[in-house]
Amino acid sequence: VQLQASGGGLAEPGGSLRLSCEVSGSIGVNNVLAWYRQAPGKQRESIASMSSNGLITYANSVKGRFTINWDKYENTLYLQMNSLIPEDTAVYYCKISIGVYNPSDFWGRGTQVTVSS
Repeated sequence: VQLQASGGGLAEPGGSLRLSCEVSGSIGVNNVLAWYRQAPGKQRESIASMSSNGLITYANSVKGRFTINWDKYENTLYLQMNSLIPEDTAVYYCKISIGVYNPSDFWGRGTQVTVSS
């Protein structure tokens, strides 16, 4: 399984960006798709996830502004980011965990998002 993230860039406060994570290979039927981010000097944090059983969760910091979705026809995971704030500046990573017991994790390379006027 390989993941290729893209879509990062520079946005003004209040603006929007959409991140994409193209997935190649089989992800099975039991999996969790997720977006993480890591700001300078901070630990990597999970901000949005969706499981194969339909559960979607968001970190409080992005709830109501970000939306995660999976296009099964394009095999692509998206993160729509609206109402961006400077605190959203970070490197964003996509991740897939495959399997229920002892899942295997696959990460995409990060894509930089900078929110600044």
